[in-house]
Amino acid sequence: MIRVLLADDHGVIRDGLGRLISALEDVELVAVAADGAEAVQQCARWAPDVVLMDLDMPVLDGIEATKLIVAAQPGIAVLVLTSFSDRPRIIGALEAGACGYLLKDVDADAVADGIRAAARGESPLDPRAARTILDARTAPDPLAGLSGREREVLALLVEGLANKLIARRLQISEKTVKSHLTRIFRELGVTDRTQAALWAERHGVGGGATPA
Repeated sequence: MIRVLLADDHGVIRDGLGRLISALEDVELVAVAADGAEAVQQCARWAPDVVLMDLDMPVLDGIEATKLIVAAQPGIAVLVLTSFSDRPRIIGALEAGACGYLLKDVDADAVADGIRAAARGESPLDPRAARTILDARTAPDPLAGLSGREREVLALLVEGLANKLIARRLQISEKTVKSHLTRIFRELGVTDRTQAALWAERHGVGGGATPA
């Protein structure tokens, strides 16, 4: 019997998926969670075989919840089931430790097969997610023109930190931060912080950007 924990903040979806899972002869729904933090707590309590994880949830999102669950209980398979097919979320979820990625417009059989595959240690991927991953591997690095330090500054800018806080975080002067930002804006072809943040979002660059 495959023990499943379902994490989704929408009650109607939880109910529908719960009925789907409960109807499967080889799968048992042991717990549900309405946000990422509750999912982490329920995993600690129930130690399910598979977590069916939504991404866009309050308190703690699905990616952060996945990181915590996999770090604490690496034997649990986290299978993402979400409506988002954009590159940052797909890559972010898999890097966080999710074993697979399905989209919510799949049919019931695909969800059931995904749960079984995750329990067997496989990596069920929606074809659109797989294509996104392949495209990401062959796409040029959008930050190729930036130095390691400039990437760090951009990542903190995306997080919303002011120059003073960026300087404090990186232990450099505000003058140096401004110098880096001038160089970053020129390299990205933007003129201010807001445009730089929007550029980063379009190119799938989040707060996890790391130096080369």
